[in-house]
Amino acid sequence: MIHVIAIITAKPGQRAAVLEHFAANRPNVLAEAGCIEYGAAVDVENMGTAAFGPDTFVVIEKWESPDHLKAHAVAPHMKEYGTKTKDLLASRAIHVLSPV
Repeated sequence: MIHVIAIITAKPGQRAAVLEHFAANRPNVLAEAGCIEYGAAVDVENMGTAAFGPDTFVVIEKWESPDHLKAHAVAPHMKEYGTKTKDLLASRAIHVLSPV
């Protein structure tokens, strides 16, 4: 199994719009072979020692294997999601991790 943490920062004021597209696409991703978990999370205000901020959300994913993740990256619904959100995003960082 592998874990993915994607840190997505929208352009100012656009996080809600990106999350709408994310929510609409989520069932497609959850139906993919090898997808164990796929969800978005935002900061809980006044908790923790750091915050991502109002324009950022984190996607937490688990996949059965690297090959499943590679197939996910080129899936037609992910290409469509990318097209819909590309002008709304400021940055993204994808961390692929192996559990220990």
